[in-house]
Amino acid sequence: MFNDRTEAGRQLAERLQAFAGQDALVIALPRGGVPVAVEVAKALEAPLDILQVRKIGAPGQPELAAAAIAEGNPPHMVRNREIITFFDVSEAYLETTAADMLAAMAGRRAEMGAGDGPVDLHGRPVILVDDGIATGATAKAAITAIRAGGAMRICLAVPVAPPETIIDMRRLVDDVVCLETPEYFRAVGAHYCNFGQVSTAEVAAILQKNRVSPSSGR
Repeated sequence: MFNDRTEAGRQLAERLQAFAGQDALVIALPRGGVPVAVEVAKALEAPLDILQVRKIGAPGQPELAAAAIAEGNPPHMVRNREIITFFDVSEAYLETTAADMLAAMAGRRAEMGAGDGPVDLHGRPVILVDDGIATGATAKAAITAIRAGGAMRICLAVPVAPPETIIDMRRLVDDVVCLETPEYFRAVGAHYCNFGQVSTAEVAAILQKNRVSPSSGR
């Protein structure tokens, strides 16, 4: 059990010291992942950026992820073939929904003061941070986008996740750091004493102080 995201981030940072001095880039999944990731970035003296990912629910079943879309140039979609087949989800539905979500992401990125898009990842170690993962659908889309961006190495770092999800994630990245893998996993927030919603203003303030310059990429 973690007190809050800041404490979880500091604990993660202790486990990620091998990345110090490696020109690593810390990527947070907003909004909840940002207060965790900034503690990692500060400890490693590494730049911080965000990568937005959104779940595309099946028609009439918004909680069932038919796919997930990650921003980028180009954006990347990860499809859940089982859900798509079972609910007969059309490609047109996925593409249209993804386009709407990407437009909304661009607006939110501007509100958070995060520039026009993620910085250049090519040839760099990337530490992908969230405040926890459940099924891993959004994390998979983010990993796909980061891999396509040319990252040299990808480490997924989260405070808490179910054991089976971590086993699945290990197949997709070079390293996984997860502080707790409870057998009885209810939801990410159940493993924090304080798990309030992170505001856009809070994310903007963190990024203003810690975000890497898009023009330099370093």
